[in-house]
Amino acid sequence: MISFKNVTKRFGDFVAVDNLTVNFNSGENIVLIGPSGCGKTTTLRMINRLIEPTEGVISINETDISQIDPVELRRNMGYVIQQIALFPHMNIAENIGLVPYLKKWPEAKRKERIEELLEFVGMSPSQFYYRYPNELSGGQQQRIGVARALAADPEIILMDEPFGALDPITRITLQDELLEMQDKLGKTIIFVTHDMDEALKLADKIVIMKDGKILQYDSPENLLRNPAHGFVEEFIGRDRLLKRPEFINVKDIMIKEPVTILPERTLTQALEKMRQRKVDSLIVVNSSGKLIGLTTANDVLENYDKAEKVSEIMKEEVYFVTEDANVSQVLSIMAQKQVGNVPVIGEKNKLVGLITRASLVNVLGEHLTA
Repeated sequence: MISFKNVTKRFGDFVAVDNLTVNFNSGENIVLIGPSGCGKTTTLRMINRLIEPTEGVISINETDISQIDPVELRRNMGYVIQQIALFPHMNIAENIGLVPYLKKWPEAKRKERIEELLEFVGMSPSQFYYRYPNELSGGQQQRIGVARALAADPEIILMDEPFGALDPITRITLQDELLEMQDKLGKTIIFVTHDMDEALKLADKIVIMKDGKILQYDSPENLLRNPAHGFVEEFIGRDRLLKRPEFINVKDIMIKEPVTILPERTLTQALEKMRQRKVDSLIVVNSSGKLIGLTTANDVLENYDKAEKVSEIMKEEVYFVTEDANVSQVLSIMAQKQVGNVPVIGEKNKLVGLITRASLVNVLGEHLTA
């Protein structure tokens, strides 16, 4: 957990961060957003002590970071910025392996980690290991920046508008890849952006800041449904994003071919299907297509040595909606039950579709800006 207690940062007479008290939970994507000068980047940079607070205490897992050597603190955190800041005189392998080198990892271990991370970000070691930054596109350079941030396997990754300078298509691709990475690794990510669509897509929790203060710290669903301040409503564009969602039917926007599995399939088959389809959960249906449960990658991995069949580990309590439900009902379920996926059923409880949080945000953006 990252904890701020009565943290203030002044630059002369200007108060950049004003008496900030907040806790960020481990393993979550936390997005900081607000207008220019609101204090979001200052807040981010105080976490790795690139900026020192004027007052207050910042703690990581109950340890006051002012008591940690700042160089050592930074080497144990990932840091990705918009300018990427790869070292032009170093090849890709040297850029990625810099922190492990400074931490005195053995050469063989560094090489193995570099190759592993290149594969992880979709860049073949045989093609990119010895290239230099000026030989890469902007999107490729940013992938290397992410790989470098992950090199020493930090628990915390700080990202300061990392995709802001990229073209829209590359930006969307890297956002999707970041979500996939988080599903696999479960890091604590603090992400600064000025783009509300990006925040809604990526965040587990969103922090909306203004004049150095937090106006609302909440899930995307709760922010959309219940903005706590007039500025919050104006900033997120509530009218644009949620124009009468009660008139948008689930059947018109649902994913019509969700990834499913039969209960008699083995756990190995479940994992393979997740890998092939790039998902972290499967909807369990019977031979007639009736919804009977849900299983996740965590369920499978935790029970791999204890069970054989999906039926033995699946969750039978699944929150769902019918085809005639509306978006308001889906948002309510996601917010109250803390779920990111809501199956849609038709006659005789047959699965007919799926609403995910990411797809819902995308659809709202398309349908409600017209």
